[in-house]
Amino acid sequence: MQEELNQFERNKVWELVQRPTHQNVIGTKWVFRNKMNEEGSVVRNKARLVAKGYRQDVGIDFAKTFAPVARLEAIRMFLAYATHKNFNVYQMDVKSAFLNGLLEEEVYVEQPLGFEQKTLGDKVYKLKKALYGLKQTPRAWYDTLSQFLTDNGFTKGKVDRTLFRNQDEESILLVQIYVDDIIFGSTNKELCDKFSNLMQGKFEMSMMGELTFFLGLQVKQMKDGIFISQTKYTIDLMKKFGMEEISSVKIPMNTSVKMDMDAEGKVVDQTRYRALIGSLLYLTTSMPDITFAVGVCARFQSAPKESHMTIAKRTLRYLKRCQKVGLWYPNEGGFKLVGYSDSDYVGCRVDRKSTPGTCQMLGNRLVSWFNKKQNSIATSTTEAEYIDVGSCCAQVLWMRQHLRDNC
Repeated sequence: MQEELNQFERNKVWELVQRPTHQNVIGTKWVFRNKMNEEGSVVRNKARLVAKGYRQDVGIDFAKTFAPVARLEAIRMFLAYATHKNFNVYQMDVKSAFLNGLLEEEVYVEQPLGFEQKTLGDKVYKLKKALYGLKQTPRAWYDTLSQFLTDNGFTKGKVDRTLFRNQDEESILLVQIYVDDIIFGSTNKELCDKFSNLMQGKFEMSMMGELTFFLGLQVKQMKDGIFISQTKYTIDLMKKFGMEEISSVKIPMNTSVKMDMDAEGKVVDQTRYRALIGSLLYLTTSMPDITFAVGVCARFQSAPKESHMTIAKRTLRYLKRCQKVGLWYPNEGGFKLVGYSDSDYVGCRVDRKSTPGTCQMLGNRLVSWFNKKQNSIATSTTEAEYIDVGSCCAQVLWMRQHLRDNC
């Protein structure tokens, strides 16, 4: 806790002032957590002071709150490009990154619990920089970091505002931002060293090195490529739902199964079913083979029945068979962007809508996929296919522009 407050002083986050009479003062609280690595071991203990952002008033304590966030397929494209150019990817973590964001609004917060200076009278802190918990904090941090990078020669992508590029003769340096997590790589190792020194000179860094664990993804960089998996997450998921001792199956869903509302079926715990579906949806980040099965089960979260739970648990039985399965991005092969699409016809028995499926590859590296029920009812197989192709082309155009801007 004291270390956290010391950072406030170093970053000049706030100043102690007299309590204002006509201004909202926001409360604060302490949040404690253990930060872990990909093996589940505790790396360090963290105490964080956060503001009670739910007490903020729009137009007074904050205005704009939106901040760009990298799409998961953009991160996979980053890793695919790294294998194509055969360079290592590194990661860095800005220590208490949000405390570096400059505030435009006038915001006051209460003194932190346990560190009140009561002898000075009725005092509160006036914020100069952002504090965790404030609604505008992510935007303030993004604006600060974005301005810093552009001032130092980086260019921002036109379609992906979280990817920055720096050109040095024939070498390029790419930086991908996901809130306060940063990954970067370059065809020239010296550019990576310069970027590390640049960031260390401006911000206080707490973690640097080769990319191994990012957004729950385990990334293994080898001489012949990069392997992406969620093995630890899968094992923890099996334990969470008590499925360690079950038998495995070869496919996540039987192709002959047609799910419906099952009005006469036995009702199951809605909270548990939704927790299972949400966990499986995150697992599709590195396992496209379960996307269809999870997507179908996700349609019945409002009133899940025992038949729905049985099919959802079948996906867990499939995961037991392939806990260590993931995506392999080899160094060899071209980098041609190719998209594939397919669609069924009247696949949903509830509303007779079709379910399309698309995937996009860079050479022989699968980087993007999509599987979601169509919004409208197709009147023919041809119409269903056209709708699917349109969705596939939209994704391909986005990816092409992304590559043109930054690669």
